[in-house]
Amino acid sequence: MTTKLRPQIADYCHLEPLPDPPRKKDMLQDRRIADFRRILDLHLSHRDDVLIAGGGYLTHFAGDQSMRFAPDCVVAFGVNPDGIVARNGYIIGEVGKPPDFVLEVASRSTRRRDYTVKRDGYAEYSVGEYWRFDHARGRSRIRLAGDILVDGQYEPLPVYTDPDGLIWGYSPALDVEICWDKGEVQLRDHYTKEFLPRPREERRMRYAAESRADNAESRADNAESRADNAEARADNAEARADNAEARADNA
Repeated sequence: MTTKLRPQIADYCHLEPLPDPPRKKDMLQDRRIADFRRILDLHLSHRDDVLIAGGGYLTHFAGDQSMRFAPDCVVAFGVNPDGIVARNGYIIGEVGKPPDFVLEVASRSTRRRDYTVKRDGYAEYSVGEYWRFDHARGRSRIRLAGDILVDGQYEPLPVYTDPDGLIWGYSPALDVEICWDKGEVQLRDHYTKEFLPRPREERRMRYAAESRADNAESRADNAESRADNAEARADNAEARADNAEARADNA
């Protein structure tokens, strides 16, 4: 049985939400971000103290006028996710800790900033890990990169390229492998090397399992019906034999 973990901070949903950050639309970028969040949310659905969100400001204090960053995906463990979402942003001074993980998915306009200004800023905010995913492969030609915070500075995490072209790196914060797979972001179990299911794949597997269960139940019902019919035929045969014996005695 899965144990539900409790948030370690007070509820602060009564505070006014932060304003929405300005954002340029990029449909391909939005799809990659949504895919990542959904896969991870499904993977960590057994916990209720995990924030997996994005699109809001990340800042030290609510009154900070230099709110420069609105990460594509923020992950924090041991927090009150509902309170943070209601606040419409991650305020480190209120939450009591920086995020454990931040992901940026590059767009045409943010690619250079992801590797420079944001990298320095997230280190300043003490974000434990910072990953970048570039589905369009910009000038840097780096598709996937990750850093881990060591003594206040980011150090690169190893990223590997398999013979089949799969690019991946292990995230200690998430305890999964983040993969670049033909332009798609994927997550993989670090120990079994199996890809984590996407929500649509999980739904297909669930529907298939339900269908197999229904079919098994139907086969069981049919088998029970055949057994009942066989028992009825045996009873009828026994009754006919009794009738025949009675007629023989009366003859």
